[in-house]
Amino acid sequence: MELLIIRHARPVAEIRSEGEGSADPPLSPVGIKQAEVTAEFLKSQGVQHAVSSTMLRAIQTAEPFAKQTGLEVEIIDDLKEADFDRNSYTPVEEMDPDDPFIKEYLENPESIFGGDFEGFKKRTTGAFDYLIENNKGSTVAVFCHGMVMGVYLQTILGHNDPVTLQPDYCGITRITASSSGLRSVRTFNETSHVRHLLDPFPLIPID
Repeated sequence: MELLIIRHARPVAEIRSEGEGSADPPLSPVGIKQAEVTAEFLKSQGVQHAVSSTMLRAIQTAEPFAKQTGLEVEIIDDLKEADFDRNSYTPVEEMDPDDPFIKEYLENPESIFGGDFEGFKKRTTGAFDYLIENNKGSTVAVFCHGMVMGVYLQTILGHNDPVTLQPDYCGITRITASSSGLRSVRTFNETSHVRHLLDPFPLIPID
């Protein structure tokens, strides 16, 4: 079977006050356009099933594809991002180099996983294993998040840094897999369909 793993489109920033719950921002205007052109591209890829994380930015990225194809999107909570419980979300493009999130990340990259990297890895890898086991011979579109994708690729490729491979908004990674355990990364971060809607920027501030 084949997994087409798609990072969500660009969301807006959102900050919630104490007691208002976790930040779960919708897509920005450019993010809506990114989702639409991604849907148009995916229509030709033979997708038979679509899934999304429970987070709004992933769900809204999947919506144009579901509307254009008539496929129902399965929602999987274990595909949610590492920062799902934070009360704020700011796209990296909008962050100031002095942002506390950036400082914390540079001092300790695993802080982004809320102090439980192994738990995050187990949760997200388990979600992909579930999809592989239950969609034999099919092509599945998975709308999720950068850290989810980065950590899953780390488990397949066997490298040490979970943030080495980070996709762009609506970047597509193709993985072929079998229930026997074989995993093969065919492509990473395909962006030709959406490149005209992406802003070049460093994921980490460069001195």
